[in-house]
Amino acid sequence: MAAAAGLNVIDILQACALFSQAPERSFQRLATIARLCQFRKGQVVFRENDPCPGVYVVGQGLVRVYKTGPGGKEQVLHMVSPGGSFAEVAAIGGFPVPATAEAETKTICALLPQEQFRLLLDEDHELCLGMLASLSRWVRHLVSMVEDIALRDAAGRLARFLLQLLESKHPADGVVELPGLKRHVASQLNLTSETFSRTLRRLVEAKLIDEVDQTRVRILHAKKLEQIAQGLFPKL
Repeated sequence: MAAAAGLNVIDILQACALFSQAPERSFQRLATIARLCQFRKGQVVFRENDPCPGVYVVGQGLVRVYKTGPGGKEQVLHMVSPGGSFAEVAAIGGFPVPATAEAETKTICALLPQEQFRLLLDEDHELCLGMLASLSRWVRHLVSMVEDIALRDAAGRLARFLLQLLESKHPADGVVELPGLKRHVASQLNLTSETFSRTLRRLVEAKLIDEVDQTRVRILHAKKLEQIAQGLFPKL
């Protein structure tokens, strides 16, 4: 539990939504088994179908979780920023990790080793109940991804994604930061890089957003973005 870059496992776990409902006694037991892990930019945390090391909670940096198809195409499942967790479902279920995780930047995580974590779950039902709400949010995320791919065009997916960033961060100036490289955001939305860039440009030309720089976007008209996300606004 030694500190690194000013972080320790207690700070990291306290900021994690997955354990936000854990009773104090349960939280202290989690902190006891946790250890810090550091990853350099581009380092693979684990690969698809590897044995699950345990639950990772990001304290600093950004982790890309993705699956790779037979032809090598990548599908980003989510970009995990500080406060987020990954590999939790595999750790609970005791099966290999279903996707690859890679550090997009220098990253520090708290790791709850699988064997000790599962023993803790077996002994602490209050902790299990506290985690259910957080896990249900992950299920909603996956359902949302399927809904986007099946029911929304490129503009609808991007509009909804930007609105979700706006809702999660609540920036006073309306500026949101893309979680990772544009090509990885495009993959998460199941779009090609070209389609993503073209759709972003069309939203700029419609004066609904403004590109501040390569990683930041200012939301100018959230209501019209919502209409695009719902398919109620004329196609761009």
